[in-house]
Amino acid sequence: MPFALTWNEFTAYADTPARVAFLIVLGVALRAVLNRLVDRLVIKTAGLEPPRHFFGSERAAQLIGNNGTLYHERRSQRAHALGSLFKSITTVVIASMVTLTALNQLGFQVAPVLASAGVVGVALGFGAQNLVKDFLAGVFMLLEDQYGVGDVIDMGQASGTVESVGLRVTRLRDGDGVLWHVRNGEVLRVGNKSQGWSSLVLDVSVAYDEDVAQVEQLINQVGRELAEDENWRDQILETPQVVGIEEVNGSSLTLRVIGKCRPNQHFGVQREFRLRLKELFDARNIRVPTPVWPGQPGQSGAPGTP
Repeated sequence: MPFALTWNEFTAYADTPARVAFLIVLGVALRAVLNRLVDRLVIKTAGLEPPRHFFGSERAAQLIGNNGTLYHERRSQRAHALGSLFKSITTVVIASMVTLTALNQLGFQVAPVLASAGVVGVALGFGAQNLVKDFLAGVFMLLEDQYGVGDVIDMGQASGTVESVGLRVTRLRDGDGVLWHVRNGEVLRVGNKSQGWSSLVLDVSVAYDEDVAQVEQLINQVGRELAEDENWRDQILETPQVVGIEEVNGSSLTLRVIGKCRPNQHFGVQREFRLRLKELFDARNIRVPTPVWPGQPGQSGAPGTP
């Protein structure tokens, strides 16, 4: 009987390394399988076909959804960032489970370790709550696609072009060249000015007594020619056109022009629109309001004016 008891103990101790080795191999295999699933999901997500219609137009969908455009790039960046995050979480969870199970097989008391880990986790939660807040905000920001690299956004205290998107900090550069580092957990609102498309808004002022119908026809003509120009048609999603009179005063009429462009391309389109509009106005003798400078006759403070 003593010999049999010793043999059972020997068998139990001999099986322990095999069990631990089995747990390690199982953990490694499970991690590899899960990481492979995540990689396949990332590749599938990054390679999704773009929408066939955008603003009711197939041409706009082709321009925005082209694999060489920012639309595909930011979708790929989001997919890879989330894939890396999920793989890291998977590795930590599997490694923790394998370690605790192996310690239990070796005869160590796991309950005190779990209790200590719980206390440490609570302490870290209170001490690093801002870090956890930033991290969770960054995760949801990526999941919801609130903004991406290249977008022009307004975060309240800082606005500019996004240069880097992280799980904790977002970096954006404003018009003065200042690089802002904004913690994701401190962002209460985000205004994205270029997600999907940018709006072209242009106010055109002409003399008060000009023929409004003629001026509107000329402006729409410039918008159509610009949208059909081979150098600019890839930048324009919706042809700029007059939507009506925006303002009327004693010396001028202001007509508003609205259109849609590819993200961040409306600045160049507006400049070209103004240039062509000036040339056409000069050719058709369309008058614009004459600027009035202080000190001119008839103005308050001018010589001979009461």
